[in-house]
Amino acid sequence: MPMLDSLSKMPGEMSSDTRRQLLNAVTDLFLLDQDPSEESQEHYGEIANQSLPKLNATDRQAYAEKVAAVPTLPHQVAVTLAGDQDGEVARLVLKLSPVLTDADLAAIAVSQSQYHLVAIAERAKLSEGLTDILVERGNRDVLHTVSSNDGAAFSDKGFERLLERGGQDISISSALAARADLKPDRAARVMRIVEQLNDNGGLWSKPSDEAASLARQARQQRLEVKLLLADLAAGSRTVDEIIAMLADEDRAYHLAQVVAQAAEIGTEQALRVLMQRDVTGIAVTCRSLNVTTATFETVLNMRGRRLYFAPKSTKDDLRGYATLDNATAERTMRFLKMRTKLR
Repeated sequence: MPMLDSLSKMPGEMSSDTRRQLLNAVTDLFLLDQDPSEESQEHYGEIANQSLPKLNATDRQAYAEKVAAVPTLPHQVAVTLAGDQDGEVARLVLKLSPVLTDADLAAIAVSQSQYHLVAIAERAKLSEGLTDILVERGNRDVLHTVSSNDGAAFSDKGFERLLERGGQDISISSALAARADLKPDRAARVMRIVEQLNDNGGLWSKPSDEAASLARQARQQRLEVKLLLADLAAGSRTVDEIIAMLADEDRAYHLAQVVAQAAEIGTEQALRVLMQRDVTGIAVTCRSLNVTTATFETVLNMRGRRLYFAPKSTKDDLRGYATLDNATAERTMRFLKMRTKLR
C-alpha cells in the first residue's frame, strides 16, 4: 500500500493535532481492509508507533478504544497501548485485544498498576499462569474481579493463594462460591468459608447472608446442569432448548459444558470458541448441532453482553449463521476434532 509506505516516513516536526488527524485518517483506511498484508500491517504499525508518543492521554485513549478489539492490529501497537502508564488508555486493549499473548499480558501484570490488573482480570479467558500473577499482585478489586470471572482458570497453587489472600473478604468468597466451574472439593471449601463468615460476620461490603444465598444458588445451578446433561444424553431435552435457556440466563460456562457434550469436544475447547471474538468457531459448532437461528441469536446476545459487541455486529453474525449450511459445518467440525486428536 504505497500511501501507507509514504506516510510511515512522517516528518518529526508535525504537531500533536496534525498527528492525531493523520493517525485517525490512516486508521480508517487500514480498518477497511479485513485481511491486510504483512507489508500493510508493518507500515501502519510504524505510523501508529511514531504517532502515539506525541499524542496526549485523551487522544491516545480515543485511539485505543477504536482499535482495542481489532484482530489485525499490529502486535507492537497493541503492546504499546496495553502498557500505557495511563490506565484509561490501556483498559479496553487489555480487556479485549485478541492480539495480546499471555506473555504480553504477564509482562504488564508484573509491572503496571492495579488498574491495569483489573482490566486484565476482566478478559473473557484467562490462563492459570496469568491468574497466578493476578492473585499474587492484585489488590481487593483485582481479586474480586478475577474471582467473578468464569473464564479465569486457577491452578491449585493460585486457588490456595486466592483463598489465603481474599477468603475472609465476603465479596471475594461469595464470588468464588458463585462460580460455575468449581470442582466439588473447591466448592465445598469455599462454601465452608462462606458459612463461617455468615456466622461471624464477613469483612467489607457484601452481607454474608447474601453471600451464602449466592453460594447456594451456584450449587443449585451446578446440580441443575448435571441434570440437563443427563436429559441431553437421554434425549428427553434437545440441545437447542438447553442452549437457549442457558444463553438467555447468561451462564457461559454451563453453556460450554452442554456444547462440549453435544459436540463431543472438551469443555475448555467449547468455552474457548464460545468466548473468542471471532464468531466462526461457535457458529460452526452450533450449526453442526442443528441449533436454530433463533436460539443462536440468544448465544450472540450473550456474547454481545460479555464482549461488548455493537448491535450491528451481532446482526451481521446472525445473517451469516442463517446462510451457513449443515454439511459445511459438519465437515469443519470433523476436521477440527481430527486436528485436536493429532496434537
